[in-house]
Amino acid sequence: MNQDRAANPSTFVIAEAGVNHNGSLDLAKRLIDVAVEAGADAVKFQTFKTEELVTEAADQADYQTRNTGVRESQYAMLKRLELSESDHDQLWAHCQQQNIEFMSTAFDSSSIEFLHQLGMKRWKIPSGELLSVPYLRQIARLNQPTILSTGMSRLAEVEYAVQTLLQAGLVKNHLTILHATSAYPTPFSEVNLRAMPTLAKRFEVAVGLSDHSQGIEVPIAAVAMGAQVIEKHFTLDKNLPGPDHKASLEPAALKDMVQSIRHIEQALGDGIKEPSFSESGNRAVVRKRIVAACGIQAGESLTETNITLKRSDHGLEATYWDELIGRSASRNLATNDPIQRDDYA
Repeated sequence: MNQDRAANPSTFVIAEAGVNHNGSLDLAKRLIDVAVEAGADAVKFQTFKTEELVTEAADQADYQTRNTGVRESQYAMLKRLELSESDHDQLWAHCQQQNIEFMSTAFDSSSIEFLHQLGMKRWKIPSGELLSVPYLRQIARLNQPTILSTGMSRLAEVEYAVQTLLQAGLVKNHLTILHATSAYPTPFSEVNLRAMPTLAKRFEVAVGLSDHSQGIEVPIAAVAMGAQVIEKHFTLDKNLPGPDHKASLEPAALKDMVQSIRHIEQALGDGIKEPSFSESGNRAVVRKRIVAACGIQAGESLTETNITLKRSDHGLEATYWDELIGRSASRNLATNDPIQRDDYA
């Protein structure tokens, strides 16, 4: 854990490897290493039994065809991307060695049970399962930290999912809701970050963002708006074949994103308006004080023409201005002499 994260642990950053391993265990391990190097808190994959997830005739999403350049069934595409239980065991062990949390989104009942037995303690419900009642209930019964993604949904549908989870046994303070737009990539005009505080206000739980926009600006802005969880896809190379690479960050950008989030966490501060430690020494140098604008004789009235404000090491602060006007000088003052409390009567 880096020092920035220890100082302000407000944002949990999930590096979403997803299926960007292209079915290769070696590539998946390299993705874990990239997430560690970037400073992410967790690296997340996707766990599914293709036969339980889709029918053999189910079409690809348009973005999947566009990004892969291949028209085929979802079944054929996903079967190539499915990780075995042995693969999961090795990825879990690699995460343990690298001191990063292993996560994976389960897409079916068998996968939920497998990941539970594997030891996973934090659950991510993808947007596509928002209304999958048996799925929601199975995860809720585990009553572990649960992250609900809400892409493609109306507020009433989020309400339905939340109530289903809570009624099935999930304790409310274990729930985090992510705003998301399920478009890959998401146009900036469709991100709608203001929906995130809407979710926070409506459900009174922690909120965050599952971001699919290009670049790193949107997650950084989300943290400034109060996101406690950020999820972002990443890849080793955006030009690799596969459905999600083009909407993913490459390693350097992922590291920049995490680092920027840590900076924003520090920059948010505690909300108390007072001089910071770094600026406190500048007050005396930058703020003006009351000095004589010209020579002033003892007994002469102080006026707006014979006193002025200048930066000075000594002299009364400018807040005394009205108190001085009309008072009499108690001693002779030369030009630029600082005026102190005993210099007027």
